[in-house]
Amino acid sequence: MVIWDKVKQGIDKAGKAAQDVFDEGKLRLDAYRAREQADKAAEALGYAVFRAADAGGELEADARDRLIAALRAQDAEARRLETELAAARAANGTTHPDAASSAAPSDPVSSAPVPQAAAPSDPQVG
Repeated sequence: MVIWDKVKQGIDKAGKAAQDVFDEGKLRLDAYRAREQADKAAEALGYAVFRAADAGGELEADARDRLIAALRAQDAEARRLETELAAARAANGTTHPDAASSAAPSDPVSSAPVPQAAAPSDPQVG
C-alpha cells in the first residue's frame, strides 16, 4: 500500500500545481482586462480634454471629475489585481521574464512616446 500512497501524493501534488497555474492564468487575464479598462478611461479623459481645448475652452468640472473618478476606480482595480498576481507568483515560486513588461508603468505620461515632427516631404520647399 505504500506505493499507492506515493502515487496518490504525486497525483495530488500535480493537481495542485495544475490548479495553481490555472488560477494564475485567470488572475493574469483579469489583470490584463482591468488594465485595458483603465487605459480606455485614460483615453476618454484625454480625448475630452483635447476636444475641449480644441474648441477653445476647458473641460467642464463635472465631466472632468466624472472621468477622473472612472479612471481612478479602473486604475485601482488594475493595480489590485496586478499586486494579487505578483503575490500569487511569489507564493507559487514562479517568475516570468515578462512580468516586468506586463506591469503598468508607474507614470504613464512620462513613459509615453514623444511624437516627432514630420520631415518635409519636398526637400526643395523652404
